[in-house]
Amino acid sequence: MDAPTAAIKTDRAALQQVIAGLTDGIILVEPDQSISWANAAALAMHGIEELEGLGGSVDGYRQRFRLRFRNNHPLPEGKYPLDRVIEGEVFDDVTVEVSPASDPDITWVHTIRSLVVVDRGGEPELLVLIVKDETERFEAEDRFEGAFNANPAPALICRAADQVYVRVNQGFMDMTGHDRSTVVGKTVREFDVFSGGERHDLAHERISEGRAVTQMEAEVPLPDGTGRAVIVAGQPIEVGGEPCILFTFADLEPRRKAEISLRKTEERFAKSFRLSPVAGAITRLADHAFIEVNQAFEALSGYSDVDLTGRAAADVRLWSDPAARRSVEGDLRDGRGVQNAPIVMRTKEGAEVDCLVSAETVEINDEACVLWVVQDVTERKKTEDELIAAIESVMADTSWFSRTVVEKLANLRQTSRKPGPGIGIGDLTDRERQILGLISEGCDNVAMSDRLGLSTNTVRNHVASLFRKIGVNRRAAAVVWARERGVTGEAAVESKRRPSR
Repeated sequence: MDAPTAAIKTDRAALQQVIAGLTDGIILVEPDQSISWANAAALAMHGIEELEGLGGSVDGYRQRFRLRFRNNHPLPEGKYPLDRVIEGEVFDDVTVEVSPASDPDITWVHTIRSLVVVDRGGEPELLVLIVKDETERFEAEDRFEGAFNANPAPALICRAADQVYVRVNQGFMDMTGHDRSTVVGKTVREFDVFSGGERHDLAHERISEGRAVTQMEAEVPLPDGTGRAVIVAGQPIEVGGEPCILFTFADLEPRRKAEISLRKTEERFAKSFRLSPVAGAITRLADHAFIEVNQAFEALSGYSDVDLTGRAAADVRLWSDPAARRSVEGDLRDGRGVQNAPIVMRTKEGAEVDCLVSAETVEINDEACVLWVVQDVTERKKTEDELIAAIESVMADTSWFSRTVVEKLANLRQTSRKPGPGIGIGDLTDRERQILGLISEGCDNVAMSDRLGLSTNTVRNHVASLFRKIGVNRRAAAVVWARERGVTGEAAVESKRRPSR
């Protein structure tokens, strides 16, 4: 063996020792197209343990392994990396998918570059393929790509280097109506997803620096020139080894439409409330302070909206009977609505107005409130009382009436009073019978207080409770109700002998 040949062999042996432990795969090919050596990393990347598994030559490699581009198209004949390096071509980072010919379901992703080693005369002495296994990275990118496209949450990706959009998912296209061609290839300035955002300029500044953009409200441009309300945020990521920024979106349009619909509903309610011919008011449930009253309520009570706003009915003594007011407020606090409760209103001038009050709890601007409807029945009560008085005057001497006429008059008188449904003397407590008897005697609250040994406030509460129970709101009507059922003043004396309940 001459000296030059020995030197070459020594150089190759030293070279193989150096590259044997590299993580990149190294395949050495002789000018005669034979594969002379490969390190352990290159063998592992092809799923083999011995050099013979590579096929021994360029033709043998082509028979053992099938190579495809990333778009799944097979490499044409003569374009395998081994073919190109044999031709003396030097190339960088060709990415291909490699599968054993015997098992095409197995696939590795290799990034390959070439190196040609020449001798002292400039002729190719050794052809080198440097292989990097990118299987895991591309599998991760494939998973990301699949998740990105399948994710219903709208998203875009732009390159950090030139701020050009490179990905758009189906969720974004569904939300906006755009297709990929109208977004991909545009810059973030040309297709500005931060339009209308309060921190618009700051967002673009952060994008140009490759930094995260905290979420903000903005409008995404739509194909028809309008915008769609969204919350958008940007996060730096790496896609295919390239710095990018991922934009994600939350659609605010349903919320905006709901807010518009709610605002319109509230406007209609406010107009109908203010213009209603029936007196109405809105109070807070917590403290019963007035929030708003309508024009009809102002006309009925004499109080203006300014007079009442922020004040409770108790503060202005709007209702003549505090016990009746407390009873209604207690029902509302316990979640029970009030329907046509008879209450006397005291106007700003001090006049008393017979009313039927209905109230229900409602929620306004996330606050528990009460909607009041107040009907003035003073004239109706006056008419009913006059009718009852006329009937009673006529029935005082019924000798010249037929029995049929008397029965009809009695029935009319009973109907006009509208007592509580099915209420009779037997439904009253002993105390209520005492109160009713003393009223029939003509006793006022002070006299009843002395007779029964109770405070005037307690007597007033008993009277209010009795009136609600029998369906009247005046003493005269209570006297008539009692006499129809045989209760007179003596009943109070008899009841007093029995222990009260």
